[in-house]
Amino acid sequence: MPSNVIVGLQWGDEGKGKITDLLSKNSDYVIRYQGGNNSGHSIHVKSSRFILHLIPSGVIYSNVKCIIGPGVVIDPKSFIKEIQDLELMNINTSKVFLSKRAHITMPYHRLLDQYKEEILKNKSIGTTHRGIGPTYEDKTARMGIRALDLLNLKNFYKKLKYNINFKNKIITKIYKKEPIVFKLIYEEYVEYAKAISNRIIDAVYEIHDAFYNKKKILFEGAQALLLDIDYGTYPYVTTSFTSTGGVCIGTGIPPHFLENFIGIAKAYCTRVGFGPFPTEINNDINNIIRKKGNEYGSTTNRPRRCGWLDLIALKYSCMINGIHFLIITKLDVLSELEIIKVGIKYKYNGKIIKYFPANIEEKDIEVIYIDFPGWEKDISHINKYENLPKNCKKYIKFIEDYLNIEILLISVGSEREQNIIKNKYSFFKIFS
Repeated sequence: MPSNVIVGLQWGDEGKGKITDLLSKNSDYVIRYQGGNNSGHSIHVKSSRFILHLIPSGVIYSNVKCIIGPGVVIDPKSFIKEIQDLELMNINTSKVFLSKRAHITMPYHRLLDQYKEEILKNKSIGTTHRGIGPTYEDKTARMGIRALDLLNLKNFYKKLKYNINFKNKIITKIYKKEPIVFKLIYEEYVEYAKAISNRIIDAVYEIHDAFYNKKKILFEGAQALLLDIDYGTYPYVTTSFTSTGGVCIGTGIPPHFLENFIGIAKAYCTRVGFGPFPTEINNDINNIIRKKGNEYGSTTNRPRRCGWLDLIALKYSCMINGIHFLIITKLDVLSELEIIKVGIKYKYNGKIIKYFPANIEEKDIEVIYIDFPGWEKDISHINKYENLPKNCKKYIKFIEDYLNIEILLISVGSEREQNIIKNKYSFFKIFS
């Protein structure tokens, strides 16, 4: 059976949650492979709105088993609250499980994240202060605490004691802050261990068994390619592998398990926090898009920076991820605009280029745009591609031709049903 990967192609917030929810209906498993609770996926079902930070978006379906893979970092407090919130909304969470190998975010990770950003001031990265970076740092430094340690409290005690002694030296000597108290953290996490121990499994074997038993598997990432630790706009990136390649690293599977790579991109671009954003709009259109698209972070509620579609960056993302099919979201947000711009080339250090530079500084980049006439018509009710306005279809076709990738589906609203399946044959072949 096919294994499908959904990956964001811009700076996150492309609508992966809605699309994963849509495509989960016919899946047996939805598996999250990277990131932490520093990102949020919003799902709208009629009058209900679900915001997920750690739990895979397939949880809304009772038949889908959801696994948080080894490549994800887990804040138990956030995880438990998410479970509780879903159950209050009558969502069955009994099929939500957590990999033994996943690393655990501790209170000192959140503090170190915050203290570092404070001391950097105007040179800060603009993190969510959720402790994700420091958790991955400890993982790489081989001093992390994993979910499996919560199943053995003697080991957990020893590891936590060592870590807190080590972190307190940094907190008190470098950041000049009060030390953290071992006893309070230990007791807090013992309670978390009791609450989630029945959900901690050896996910690697579970995933391999699912594949060999021909189950339908959907892999879901957080963030997006341009925030990847290696291939994003470094250093303004996240601390994990957000690409399709991250699936193998973050779940313990070989590449031949994967069949269809599906990329998600907005019909425009947004970015939260600091970092290069070549097509950012610095006039009133920014506010029009932000208001129409409700462009505020699901995790932080920070207003997102808004910009025109950047096809140079998008082509780069598709190349790195090996995208087979594209899904365009939020096309309806552009409906009010008279003129829609699309970035097709950069002028970089005085030269015209059509590639995404490894070291991109906004002062060195001038974007060359092509203008499209807007359709100035509400399309949120349309569910057939042929019924879209002529100018809208021209916009879509240009994207396909530039990228040389087929657009599979177009989202025209936040509701689960507000979609246009552009290529029904390919769509139903993959997801039926």
